[in-house]
Amino acid sequence: MTRLSASAKPVGRADWPGYRPEDHAPGIVHLGLGNFARAHLLAYTDAALALQGGDWRVTGVSLRGTAVADSLMPQEGRYTLITRGADTSARVIGALAGVLAGPDVGAQALAAMMAPGCRIVSLTVTEKGYGITSDGQLDRKHPAVAADLARPEAPQGVIGLIVAALAGRRAAGLAPFTVLSCDNLSHNGQKLRSAVLGFARETFGTDLADWIATEARFPSTMVDRITPASTAVTVATAVALTGHEDLAAVETEPFSQWVIEDDFCAGRPAWELAGAVFVRDVAPYEQMKLRMLNGAHSMLAYSGQLAGRAYVRDVMADADHAALVRRHLAAAAATVQGLSLDLEAYAAALAERFCNPAIAHATAQIAMDGTQKLPQRITAPAVQALAAGTAARPFAFALAAWIAYLARRDAGGAPVPVDDPKAAGLMAALSGKTTPADLVAAMAAVCPDILPAPLTGSPFGTALRDLLGMILQEGMVAVIAREAADCREQG
Repeated sequence: MTRLSASAKPVGRADWPGYRPEDHAPGIVHLGLGNFARAHLLAYTDAALALQGGDWRVTGVSLRGTAVADSLMPQEGRYTLITRGADTSARVIGALAGVLAGPDVGAQALAAMMAPGCRIVSLTVTEKGYGITSDGQLDRKHPAVAADLARPEAPQGVIGLIVAALAGRRAAGLAPFTVLSCDNLSHNGQKLRSAVLGFARETFGTDLADWIATEARFPSTMVDRITPASTAVTVATAVALTGHEDLAAVETEPFSQWVIEDDFCAGRPAWELAGAVFVRDVAPYEQMKLRMLNGAHSMLAYSGQLAGRAYVRDVMADADHAALVRRHLAAAAATVQGLSLDLEAYAAALAERFCNPAIAHATAQIAMDGTQKLPQRITAPAVQALAAGTAARPFAFALAAWIAYLARRDAGGAPVPVDDPKAAGLMAALSGKTTPADLVAAMAAVCPDILPAPLTGSPFGTALRDLLGMILQEGMVAVIAREAADCREQG
């Protein structure tokens, strides 16, 4: 069987690029080439190239090792995007012009970002990849930020790379690029801009910082497409649909959404032709998605892990658990402001997407990096619900599930490892703590951005400790059943 590549012949049932990729030069450098980027930004770009053309292919930068590059480079950037819904379909994506990876990836990325043709630098590096605090300031304790502050001329982290590339472009008389964050950060463009300006001011001086502030652009975005990790089934499906071996295949759901602040300094692809929506203010859409979709995802991930449910679809297959997901969606919707959209319909659509039996979205995957996700997903709407007098118990349940998840012990009584950038501090804080009151106090001390004072005092704090105690004593399945019964009684 032949490997998928630029020269591979179209066979099978997959759609192939509706344009000649090699006729289009790269205009975007994308930092963080994971599955989501390949199912989202690259898919939109591929469609825009087919519909309008332009020099907008993407140079991908793999910052977390060479595994992605090792699968894509032998395929000359081609890969299969599999969409799983009522039917399964696939298309071969041609928008990826090349992949940079390896020990000198920083230098390679810098050169690509300083190339005259680069007009957008986009990012999907997850919340923990930026080195930005929850209030949008530079996180000096972040390993990449600390290293790049010490050696700004040889950056490895995303903020250091952006600043060094902009400094190089300015010195060469080139215009800046637009910096486009596509991660689940509230006010992602605004926060990234603030951190970039702070880094530039400290390392290269106020002249560069002022130039960036005046000339560069940092639009905010809201992104949405459920994209699970690839498996052997993904690869086998790609073979069946394309007739070629594809070790970089990605699978996703039919739904996709991209809302973008229309503020670019050097042009952009015609993403609107592929379904993207350009607006003046992304914040209401971002709040809706972070609090409803992502918040419900976090709740069901931690409770699902504790209930022995490996996938989102397993959670939704249990009537009691699904009822709590819908309860959370309704509570989160009550905190969303500034949108004329039908939030009840949006919540119903989310629940339907979560039920998709063809998508194996692992609760363990969603549960990663909770300290980076929960402030905007759970804490912010919880604080707002308390202030407004709307339903807050769903948020207390989500936080109780998170703490119980962190406090797990294996059969030998040892802590179960968690995948979180603050894992060491979390485990140290929980060590020796067994009562709900002590566990909540420990988490409030180490994660005040997740458990600020309003969420540890009464009445929210009382509900949080009560729920945590029930989970620890009775087990998550029993608590889910009780909460669902109460939910039904209340209508």
